[in-house]
Amino acid sequence: MSHHPGLMQCEEFRRLQGAGEDSDLIAGYARLRERIAAVQPDVVMIFDSHWFTTGYHLVDAGQHYQGMYLSDEMPWYLHGVPYDYHGKPELAFAIEAVSRERGGYHRAIDHPDLGRQYPTINLVKQLKLELSNTPVLTVSSCQNCEWPQFLDSGKIIGEAIARSDHRVVLLASGALSHKFNGIDWRPNHPRIFHESNVSRPENVESDKNAIRLMGEGRHDLILERWDEDYRRKPWEAFGAHYLQMLGALGGAECRAKGQPLSDYENARGTGNIHVWFDTQPHLRAIHNSGTEFAMASQGAGS
Repeated sequence: MSHHPGLMQCEEFRRLQGAGEDSDLIAGYARLRERIAAVQPDVVMIFDSHWFTTGYHLVDAGQHYQGMYLSDEMPWYLHGVPYDYHGKPELAFAIEAVSRERGGYHRAIDHPDLGRQYPTINLVKQLKLELSNTPVLTVSSCQNCEWPQFLDSGKIIGEAIARSDHRVVLLASGALSHKFNGIDWRPNHPRIFHESNVSRPENVESDKNAIRLMGEGRHDLILERWDEDYRRKPWEAFGAHYLQMLGALGGAECRAKGQPLSDYENARGTGNIHVWFDTQPHLRAIHNSGTEFAMASQGAGS
């Protein structure tokens, strides 16, 4: 799911960047809100590709979050964003308990001064999760992991969800290819969001191939090509957001088919799209449970 800061600018400015057209990712947020509302989740879990941690996969276990967000990366326009939403500490601590039982590396963290990252805040705002009073639980991207360890992380999270009585939506908040254009970049297309402005043609080709495989439910083929393709592009956070989400859904055995809910677009050179996976039949097969759904999407970082 795309979280890039440009989507937080006013519509007038977005249309200036879009040569009169708005980003389809904005319309995509409305489509996503409809899907989430239909699922009626007890909690939304966000795999945050900017919350970098070391040594552990952290799960935010706060009861309530309230404050004013200021981006240290792009403070000239991503500032003054109020947030006020609830967490789901019991699920966070359940994940830690399963992790300890399974020899994993998850820790639930409840600290009132823990900072927010905009891959979480931007989604909370764009999906209106505060208005729906939906609890949000954020998971970190542990930077000293190899990619199979992100799948293992997701497997533990999936088991904790399966043991709970919660209906959970999973959001993979981050980009596909994540190579920025240079500071002196000049766009190839007057519509800044246009895919031809993604940093490299080979990244566009790779991203579209991954989107096609998602649409076919062939996550196993994405994993087979990870080292020689998607790891080298690379995806944002080296794919931690997608891999943890996928691990929770069964890893290479997952056959949930992805439906694009937005155009594939550029954001300062990175590849962005919203993709929805309706996983009820898949999770019935894995967990013998019809109470869990998941949504995942891919988008750009800053």
